[in-house]
Amino acid sequence: MAVGGVSPLFLTSARAVIAALLGIAVLVLLRQPWPGRRDLAPLAITAAGVVIGFPLLTALALLHIPSARSIVFIGLLPLATAIFGVLRGGERPRPAFWLFSCAGSLAVALFAGTQSGGGTLTGDLLMLAAIVICGLGYAEGATLSRHLGGWQVISWALVLSLPVMLPVMAASWQPDFSAVTPPEWLSLGYVSLFSMLIGFIFWYRGLALGGIAGVGQLQLLQPFFGLALAGLLLGEEVAGTMLAVTMLTVLCVAGAKRFA
Repeated sequence: MAVGGVSPLFLTSARAVIAALLGIAVLVLLRQPWPGRRDLAPLAITAAGVVIGFPLLTALALLHIPSARSIVFIGLLPLATAIFGVLRGGERPRPAFWLFSCAGSLAVALFAGTQSGGGTLTGDLLMLAAIVICGLGYAEGATLSRHLGGWQVISWALVLSLPVMLPVMAASWQPDFSAVTPPEWLSLGYVSLFSMLIGFIFWYRGLALGGIAGVGQLQLLQPFFGLALAGLLLGEEVAGTMLAVTMLTVLCVAGAKRFA
C-alpha cells in the first residue's frame, strides 16, 4: 500500500531511518554497551539483508507484480533461512526436515512457474533475490542474538545502516507529497515501526531460542495472513490456486518442525 504513494527507494530508506532513530533512542535509554569488534561484520550482513536488501527488492518487485503473487514467494523464505542456518549458524537438521522443507518450497516454485497472470520475469526475479538475501540476514541476526539479544541485534543493524539510508532518503525525497493518501502514510509508519523494528525483537529472539531452521519454518504461515490482507485491504483477487499452494506449504511446516 505504501509503495502506491511513494517511490520504492524512498520507502526503503525512510522506513530504515525512522526505525533507526527509534532504535538509537532505546539503546541510549537502556544504556546498552557497544557491540564487540567481532560482531560488526555479522551486524553489517544482517543490515544488508533485512534493513536494506529485502525491503528494497520487494518494493521494486511490487512495481511489476501484485502483492498477492509476491506473498506466495515467501514460501521459499523458510528454506533459504534453514540453508543459511546450516551455513552460518552451525545447525544440523535431520534429513526428514529437508524433505518437508523442500516439498513446501517446491510447491511454491511450481506455482510461480506455471502462473502467468499478473506476473513478470523481472518481478519474480526481484522476489527471488529478496528471499535469498533475507534468509541470510535472518540466520546471521539469529546467530548474533544468542549473545547480543534480539532487540539489540536489529537496533544495532539499523544504526549501522543509518549512514547509508539517510543520504538515500534525502536523495529520493519527493518534491510533492500532497498526492500521498492517509492510508499510504499509515502504511509507511507501520512498516517502519513494526516490520522494521518491533517484529524483529520477537523474531530474532524466537530464532535464537528454538533454532533457526525449525522456527524459520513458521514463515510458511505468513501467506495465509498476507493473502487475506491483500484481498481485504488492497482489493486484489486471490486465486484458488494460491490458497491451495499455501495450504500445502503450511502442511509441510508441521513435518519440518517435527524433524528440525
